[in-house]
Amino acid sequence: MSVTENKKEKDSGLYETVKVIVQALLLALIVRTFLFQPFNIPSGSMEDTLLIGDYLFVSKYSYGYSRFSFPFGLAPFSGRVFASEPERGDVAVFKLPTDTSVDYIKRVIGLPGDTIQVTDGVVHINGEPVKRERIDDYIEQSPSGVIRRVPRYRETLPNGVSYDTLDLTPRGQLDNTREYKVPEGHFFMMGDNRDNSIDSRVLSRVGYVPLENFMGRAEILFFSIKDEIPAWQIWTWPWSVRWERIGRTL
Repeated sequence: MSVTENKKEKDSGLYETVKVIVQALLLALIVRTFLFQPFNIPSGSMEDTLLIGDYLFVSKYSYGYSRFSFPFGLAPFSGRVFASEPERGDVAVFKLPTDTSVDYIKRVIGLPGDTIQVTDGVVHINGEPVKRERIDDYIEQSPSGVIRRVPRYRETLPNGVSYDTLDLTPRGQLDNTREYKVPEGHFFMMGDNRDNSIDSRVLSRVGYVPLENFMGRAEILFFSIKDEIPAWQIWTWPWSVRWERIGRTL
């Protein structure tokens, strides 16, 4: 083989490699923008539905697409296309209305036009208390081995969606609130860990979430690792990964 032929073969091989990499990146961008985006859970505001160290996929198509569906908010349109409103009880990721550089994940409690109020820890929707029953305690253990039992309740929304909530203290700061009237085109979001969640109850921090700010609905956990251990330490996985959580749907 001549030197020229050898150079052409190397150039062709380099071109094919670059082409495959570019195609893979484009495919990943399309999937991330239009289909599924991974998120990880950095706080305990959604315990025990979601734990620190959980990794999940969010379906980007569930509520249609807005500028926040695209990387860096770059989109050739305003508003929302192929829009579908979130349903009561959905666990959704959205851009924080007071700072759209921050992603939040909470549960949809109030729909446009609803009146929401929390009284003695019980959520009221349009004047009716949400069904709430005490179930077994949530057991959490600190890295040092200290065990704490947290009261846990099963809530059932008017549309039949049920989920568990935690009640860290019977007299939490947000256990008794004013009455909130959800504006049209907006939603009222709450964390399942009610005494450890900054959510729509705090108007100055979160408040009512516009439909445009929704990025997608949480669908499935694809990975989970104990919160005190970095995910990149793969040599710890046999005992640090929460294997029983992987594959859970939300």
